Amino acid sequence: MKENIYISGFADEISPDFTEQLKTVTSLGMHYISLRSADGKNIAEYTPDEVREKLMPRLAQYGVKVSSIGSPVGKVGVEDEAGFAEHLAGLERLCEICKLLDCRYIRMFSFFIPHGKDPDSYRDVVIEKLRKFAAVAEKHDVILLHENEKDIYGDTGARCRVIFEALASPHFRAAFDFANFVQCGEDTEKCWELLRPYIEYIHIKDAVSHDKENVLCGTGEGKIKALLTRAIRDEGYEGFLTLEPHLVLFASLQSLETEDAANIIKKNKAKDGAEGYAMQYHALREILDAI
Repeated sequence: MKENIYISGFADEISPDFTEQLKTVTSLGMHYISLRSADGKNIAEYTPDEVREKLMPRLAQYGVKVSSIGSPVGKVGVEDEAGFAEHLAGLERLCEICKLLDCRYIRMFSFFIPHGKDPDSYRDVVIEKLRKFAAVAEKHDVILLHENEKDIYGDTGARCRVIFEALASPHFRAAFDFANFVQCGEDTEKCWELLRPYIEYIHIKDAVSHDKENVLCGTGEGKIKALLTRAIRDEGYEGFLTLEPHLVLFASLQSLETEDAANIIKKNKAKDGAEGYAMQYHALREILDAI
C-alpha cells in the first residue's frame, strides 16, 4: 500500500468500550481511528479536560492517533435555530478537542430538511449557517469535512457542489461517502466527477440501492474499487480511507439515523462489531493490494 494512504475507522462500531476499540484496531495493524464515541459517550459530549484525562492516555498506550472527529455537527433541522446555536457553540469545543488530539479534521453535515419540502428552497439559509461553521473552523485552523448523507441538504452530488462553490473555503472540504450516495439514488461516479476538486477524505462504506442496505465494501453499487483506483493511481489522492462498515447493528447507530436502524442493517453480516470491522478492513486491503 502507498505510504501516503492511511486506513482509519469509526471504531465505536467494534464496541462502546474505548479500550476494546483500540485493542481491535491495533490487532489489525491500524494506527488511526476516527473518534465518534468512546465508552458509550459521543465525542461532542466530552470536555477538553475529559479528553485529556480519559482518552489521551489510552490513545498513547496503544500508539493510536486520531484521523478525524466524527461529530454530529449540522445534524439538526434547518429551521431549528436553538439547535443550530447549540451546534455552533459545540463546534468551538470540538475545535479545542481537535487541537488536543493533534487532528486536522471534524466531520459535519448540512442540516435536515423538513419532510416533503424542497431542499433547494433552503439553499441560502443553509449556506449562511455553514459559513458560520466555516468561520469557527478558520479561527481554530481546522478543516470541516462535510459528509453527504440522506435527509440533509447535501444529500446529492449537485447540492454538495453548490455548498463547496458557495463557501470556497480551504477550511470546508468534502468527505466522500459511497454508501450514502447510493442510498440517495445517486451515481457515485458522477458524484466523484462533481466533487473531486473538494474531496479531502474518503469513507469506506458500501450499499445496494434496491433496499438501501449496507454491504461489505466492494460488493455493493458504490463503485469503490473503480473510484479508489482512479483516486489513488490516476489522481494522486493522499490521505485517509476511513472504515465505516455499518455491517452490524451497534449501540450508537440509532442515534445517527433518522429512521429505524433496522432498515439500514436488516441482518447482521458478522457475529459482532469486531468481526464486521475486521471484514471491512480485509476487504479494503484486498482492493488496495489490487490497485
